[in-house]
Amino acid sequence: MIIDFEHRMSSHCENGVTGNLLKFYGIDLSEAMIFGLGSGLFFTYLPFLKVNGAPGTSFRPMPGMIFKRINKSLGVKTKSMRFPRNPDKAMKMLDKKLSEGVPVGMVVGVYHLTYFPEVYRFHFNAHNIVAYGKENGKYIVSDPIMETPEWITEEDLRIVRYAKGTIKPKGKMYYITHVPDHIDIEKAIPKAIKTTSRQMVVWPGPIVGVSAIRMLAKHVRKWGTRLPPRKAAKYLGSVVRMQEEIGTGGAGFRFLYAAFLQESGTLLNHQGLLDAAMDMTETGDRWRDFAVAAARVCKSRPVDGESYDSVAEMLMKLADREERLFKRLYKMKF
Repeated sequence: MIIDFEHRMSSHCENGVTGNLLKFYGIDLSEAMIFGLGSGLFFTYLPFLKVNGAPGTSFRPMPGMIFKRINKSLGVKTKSMRFPRNPDKAMKMLDKKLSEGVPVGMVVGVYHLTYFPEVYRFHFNAHNIVAYGKENGKYIVSDPIMETPEWITEEDLRIVRYAKGTIKPKGKMYYITHVPDHIDIEKAIPKAIKTTSRQMVVWPGPIVGVSAIRMLAKHVRKWGTRLPPRKAAKYLGSVVRMQEEIGTGGAGFRFLYAAFLQESGTLLNHQGLLDAAMDMTETGDRWRDFAVAAARVCKSRPVDGESYDSVAEMLMKLADREERLFKRLYKMKF
């Protein structure tokens, strides 16, 4: 029971799963286009929610949103389900879809993924993989951050599908049910850009978009003076880790979104998008500068007067820069 499914790597798991599932049904898109059409660029700061002992920071929307948004924009129909208290039913449903020749996406925790290198295992419950076959009690899965398909036992897959901790996956699985005869990417691009811009500069409240970046900056200043050094370093290090390592491909997805703007600008022959792509690339560079400086501060190896104050000021400037850029994109004519 092995489906003829093509495994391809990506810089981010949900992009990769989405792209590989769409490719199975004949829709071949770049990772940048998948990320952009799924309005995957985001920022939220949740000081009241602790993730691995530090305030929650995310450079992506909730797990599943990229998959949901891009398929809706392209007219692709999907099915998603959870089994909160019934692992047996979750595994039986997975087997049923595989027996029907349907590759299945799943959300899992990475800490107990047996094929993961030990250095990458930590308590993170928003990882995406695709199961596309079962043989001798083991499932073959396409994990987009791995070079090749991997095998996992039924018991181990059950464990990661029901990982404990923050944002439990609860056996979540999803798959494509219908693909239209024609998709209109050129029509989908402007809507996706509006959605991304709206969540960065229009949505109200201090915990989303550029407002959240400014709130984080204010808190970073306080960490340096009000927290014990070890705890302050842990908090700031968590921000860097979420930005550079947790599935973002670096700079909190800014480089990937710049590639989307460039590809869209070329496809639509739109100079404004090409100019915005250049600005977003520069913004990604500035996020990378922040990460380097923040890492040195965490390790007590600052240079040129680096401190919690100085990296907080870098965040403030990034918020100003992104506010200007996304307001321009929000008002852009197509």
